Order: sequence, then structure tokens, then C-alpha cells
Amino acid sequence: QVQLVESGGGLVQAGGSLRLSCAASGRTFSSYAMGWFRQAPGKEREFVAVIRQIDGNTYYRDSVKGRFTISRDNAKNTVYLQMNSLKAEDTAVYYCAAQTKAYSDYDYWGQGTQVTVSS
Repeated sequence: QVQLVESGGGLVQAGGSLRLSCAASGRTFSSYAMGWFRQAPGKEREFVAVIRQIDGNTYYRDSVKGRFTISRDNAKNTVYLQMNSLKAEDTAVYYCAAQTKAYSDYDYWGQGTQVTVSS
């Protein structure tokens, strides 16, 4: 069984920073890409950022560009999301997910970690 476990969420004031981690464990699998998603209260889940395994290429949601950075540590089977200059609208449950094939849905999901940004 593949497990993705997020950590690092919490309460932070607007303008502050948080670093989320997603550790993978269990059955070994080939990850094409690792992504971060979030879901705010009363809203649908939305894409935040992704990093491709083969070359480390990244892509971000427009609203977080310049503020968030996705990175990875392959030796630790961990992906990170550094969030700076946080805004109230960043408040959401953040999920990490693994994509095992190009152009496919994300196959594995973590349980989520709460990020609350107070103004």
C-alpha cells in the first residue's frame, strides 16, 4: 500500500511562511510527477503546483507564482511546498498527490494538512 503523509500545516498570520512536507512510504512505485492541491471551505479542490520527476520541471497555479516553491528530495521520498507571503485566501486543506503516468489522473493522495492564514 502506498501512503502519502503531509505535515507542516498550521496557523500563520498573513505575510508569514510555512513549509509543507509530503513523505511517501509503502509499496515502491514510479512517480511521473508529484503535485500539491488544496481545498478551501465550500470550494472544489484546486491545483497548486507540480514537479516532474524526470527533470524537476515545475508549474504553478497563477495565484501562487512567485510565492510558493515546490521541490523534492528523492533520497527521502519527500516533496515540499514552501509557501511565502501567505494570504488569507491561501487558507485550505493541502493535499499532496502522485501521478504515475503522463496525462493520467493522480493515483495516490495524502490525507491533507490544514493551513490557516489569519489576517
